[in-house]
Amino acid sequence: MTNKKTYASLDSGRGINYWRHAPPLRAEARRVYPDHEFEWATPRLESFGELVGDVIADNADTIDEHGPILHTYDEYGDVRNEVEYHPAQKENERLVYESGIVADAFGPPADRDEPVGLIHTLTMQLLLSYVDTGLVCPVSMTAGAALVLRNHDSDDSLDDYFSALTSRSYDSLAEGAMFLTEEQGGSDVGANETIAEPVDSDSSPGDSRTYELTGEKWFCSNIDAEGTLALARRPDAPSGTRGLSLFLVPHETRDGRLNDQRYRRLKDKLGTISVPTGEVEFHGAEAYLVGEPERGFKYMATMLNWERITNAVGAVGIMGRCLVESKVKAATREAFGEAIQEYPLMRRDLFEMAVDFDAALTFAMEAGKWLDRYERDHDDRDAYRLMRVLAPVAKYRTARMAVETASYAMEIQGGNGYVRDFVTHRLYRDAQVLPIWEGTSNILSLDLLRTFEKEAAHEVLFAHVESLLSGIDHPVLDELSSLVADECDSLKDAFATLVTADDEYAQYEAKVLAEYVFDVVTASLLLSNAQREVDDAGDARSVIVAKHFIESAFGTSDARGILDGEALALEYFDTVVYYDRLDPASVTARWT
Repeated sequence: MTNKKTYASLDSGRGINYWRHAPPLRAEARRVYPDHEFEWATPRLESFGELVGDVIADNADTIDEHGPILHTYDEYGDVRNEVEYHPAQKENERLVYESGIVADAFGPPADRDEPVGLIHTLTMQLLLSYVDTGLVCPVSMTAGAALVLRNHDSDDSLDDYFSALTSRSYDSLAEGAMFLTEEQGGSDVGANETIAEPVDSDSSPGDSRTYELTGEKWFCSNIDAEGTLALARRPDAPSGTRGLSLFLVPHETRDGRLNDQRYRRLKDKLGTISVPTGEVEFHGAEAYLVGEPERGFKYMATMLNWERITNAVGAVGIMGRCLVESKVKAATREAFGEAIQEYPLMRRDLFEMAVDFDAALTFAMEAGKWLDRYERDHDDRDAYRLMRVLAPVAKYRTARMAVETASYAMEIQGGNGYVRDFVTHRLYRDAQVLPIWEGTSNILSLDLLRTFEKEAAHEVLFAHVESLLSGIDHPVLDELSSLVADECDSLKDAFATLVTADDEYAQYEAKVLAEYVFDVVTASLLLSNAQREVDDAGDARSVIVAKHFIESAFGTSDARGILDGEALALEYFDTVVYYDRLDPASVTARWT
């Protein structure tokens, strides 16, 4: 267990076990994993947290200074398409993939009869995001590409690629990617201009699943992946998204030939240096049809839902590292003769940062739980609808929270936070891509409206919130639960208003609705967590977390609370920031 003295003994937030230093993460993993899988996963997450905080963290700093280099042509001017990586990048990739971060969810580990759920991959990605969000990108896309093939490769024609994407050996691994964006389309995927021409095979003229792609993709992360998914339009296919088919485009063809594409250049990005992102031109590139023609956008939605939730847990990982670095600095930096964590404003800042971490963590893991449940049982339509409503909201809100948290973590470091030598500089640069990857906040908010309109996701969402609130009976939580129940009723009214409003007004209010969904669901989850922690562990830390979040989100006060004389951050600083146990009887006496 970590405490205040632990942080006072550290020079920085590295060389530590991030799993061990995040009690809220351990509690959330216990909540969302099936019991038997959590017992199996715990020692592995402990080991991975140690590995990430040590070797992988050190390598990540090196990689940020020595990022990938693209060699488009060889010395004779022929296309080479080679990305040169620093040895530290190769070491990190080997360590991460051979830890089972992808493989364990698609094939049984050596000591199990069955694979574990995707929630395990998400939890490991969250830990990896403490040190390198850029590396999380190819890991996530490798798992996502494998998921698409598992779900949609109906004739098993791509089994060789599925096996390579899920390999336990780094030497035989194929990484995945998703080339979705085109310059003229951006978020308008239906404007896709890449063309797919069928290639007749000798054995099956007119019935080949091999195509040649011509066109270009504008924002291609993990550019040299061997298992890239891309959308293209076959001849005479309808316009818009309904005419798109999904293809797997390899770096090298099955006969070992460099594919007919050109990696034009790498983007000079602000952050996520470890993942090479560039522009790709297809010049009759060999590609293999995934599933049925003209169902590509639906298939790609499987990847997008997965990527949005991994984006959310990545945001939480950055927030967690920012919190660790901030606590170390606050415990070790003296000003005017005292550690700065002893000053009321710094206590308030760290307290609020810790509550934000708990809130973002809880919502992201909840979204991951329902995706995991749906992927275990595709007949569970309620799990699907909950996943669909939570995924875009999780990605939208946690991304913005990570940017704000990283910005303030830089400030806590003082001038050093703005200097490249210190990790908060990189955390902020990496966090800034999160609101952009996998759909901007506007796109995500409009997607939320679609889940309500087309999938009636509001029905299962409101039922879920009400179910969470029905289990609250602790006297300190009772009033908070009533407040959240009232807000849930107001959210229903807001939804009903937008359902009957014209499209322009509904779109205008879509982001407000998404934020409202986040606040109501997060509040109900935090209350449920608090009730369980009191009942099972005899600890009321989560009561304070829930109280602060709910009163900040929904409470009304005169003069912005200045008149009420309450200072939770001063009274419960060690409880929330350093995880000191809090006797439930003390909070009962305090507020009832």
